[in-house]
Amino acid sequence: MLDLIPLLSGWAPAVGRQRFAVATIVRASGSVPRPVGTSMLVSDGGAVLGSLSGGCVEGAVVAAALESLDDGVTRLETFGFSAEDALAAGLTCGGELDVHIEPANMSDRCPLGEAVRQLAAYAPDEPVALVRNLDARPGGGGSSAVVIPEPGSASVSGHPELAALLETLPDTLPDTGGDVEAGRARAVRIESFLHAGGSGVLDLAGAGSCVGKAAVLVESRLTAPRLLVFGANDFSAALVPAAKPLGYHVTLVDARPAFARQARFRTADEVVTAWPHHYLAAEAAAGRVDGRTIICVLTHDPKFDIPLLDTALGLDTAFIGALGSRRSHAQRVDALLDRGVRPERIAQLHSPLGLDIGAVTPAEVAVSILAELIAARNNATSHQPLRETSGPIHQPAAPTADNPAKAPAPTNAKQQEIAWT
Repeated sequence: MLDLIPLLSGWAPAVGRQRFAVATIVRASGSVPRPVGTSMLVSDGGAVLGSLSGGCVEGAVVAAALESLDDGVTRLETFGFSAEDALAAGLTCGGELDVHIEPANMSDRCPLGEAVRQLAAYAPDEPVALVRNLDARPGGGGSSAVVIPEPGSASVSGHPELAALLETLPDTLPDTGGDVEAGRARAVRIESFLHAGGSGVLDLAGAGSCVGKAAVLVESRLTAPRLLVFGANDFSAALVPAAKPLGYHVTLVDARPAFARQARFRTADEVVTAWPHHYLAAEAAAGRVDGRTIICVLTHDPKFDIPLLDTALGLDTAFIGALGSRRSHAQRVDALLDRGVRPERIAQLHSPLGLDIGAVTPAEVAVSILAELIAARNNATSHQPLRETSGPIHQPAAPTADNPAKAPAPTNAKQQEIAWT
């Protein structure tokens, strides 16, 4: 649902309090176009906002949504590839989706409709979360829905509506020692997911079911992760604007005012004129560098690179990369060892920065760098062309107890994975 925020305020059925249905992906397996949490809204007049599959099953979802509006019943529909019936509604890519479809009447007594109205007031990049309990039983009463501002620091005790939502769930986790302990366990699991960011279905019944009486869909969007780009040059001029659509808050840092203040860097969220390692140390001391921060060193000048990398490798960040040749990297390693940086920390440095795609021009190098960032944040182990690989295109993340289908992103680089929003 959160991906629709930029469009909600302009969608007439929502702002006009008309009836509509919310169709949301709650399970995705195999090669599917969109992840869990993706939603599509369908008004009783047939107006549609959003997409679930890029066209494969949209017509069938709209038909099911209109039926849900007619009978007022929440339902769960499964769509997948059918080799036997090529004309059936399904995913030609071979994946499978479970889609939760629920009517909303936009009255003050409709929690889901009210949540959509609240989300319409949020800015596209503003941190927010949506928590829904999913009740797709025949004749089920639908979900409760709670909008949570600033999910990175949210607590169940600080949000009475969220606490009330959890209290409506059946007793779960009987091995925790009673209702009080079960409630605390549910709160800890919800809070952990909110703080990590991302979307997923949590089975709070402990029974392994995807959608049932105690299933909760959590969508949490944190403040944009920071991308710190050091060095005002042709490569950073290409990287800064290319990184913005990927959701980063981009800061360009250079010690040379004549370079940093050039107009070609105006797409950055911030442009700072300061010695790189002094700036990074000050930001870290102020608590503005964390396990989601990305550092790209493009200065290619040892007097900037070495003290900056020395400082960066002492911090807990998501990714540290440095542009340059293999010879430059070898010289950096020697210089960092001379400064006492531990070899295991140097091993965390992504250098030479970028995937090997034959990039030469600054624009191509920017693509190469961003490709490595995307691969790292998704913990992708293979960078081969898709035509040279087999199996599902979208490999699932490692399962967790909370979500067998998808692991929430870790929040600490020491976990050997990269945390992202």
